[in-house]
Amino acid sequence: MSSLAHFSQVKAFLFDVDGVFTNNEVQITEAGELLRTIHLRDSFALKMALREGFPIGIITGGTSLGIAKRLNELGIEFVAVGKHHKVPSLHEFAEKYSLDLNNILYMGDDITDIPVLNKVGLPCCPSDAIPEIFPLATYISPIPGGRGCIRDVIQKTLQIQGKWNVNVS
Repeated sequence: MSSLAHFSQVKAFLFDVDGVFTNNEVQITEAGELLRTIHLRDSFALKMALREGFPIGIITGGTSLGIAKRLNELGIEFVAVGKHHKVPSLHEFAEKYSLDLNNILYMGDDITDIPVLNKVGLPCCPSDAIPEIFPLATYISPIPGGRGCIRDVIQKTLQIQGKWNVNVS
């Protein structure tokens, strides 16, 4: 099956945070807090997908309450933080939204994402994922993590399914 056919089967999106939502750079405040950035175009695409009824979830090994808060503000209800073993959260997400794993797009970029990438219907990664991820990905975004790779996979999915409605009025 071509990657385009895989996009037509997507019913939900699941993402890692560090290296996907964010680039792999952090700023550390004097108080020791980590500061990350999220690409605004990713945020727009997430809202479009939610508006079209796609469940969206996050599974991250990180424990940043700021990231969880921002994602909740965007309307993402499934945010699993502090999860270094991600497969149980994948199954929890699928069960919560009555999904078959074959209908889930997951984007990850590092070692802890490998078990999930091996279980979903459309494993994806940003262009700057670690080399071990590339052979597992059905789709490799030409865009690096934190720079719009989430927008890339969401927009591609919605366009292929005829749901990319740019009429925002």
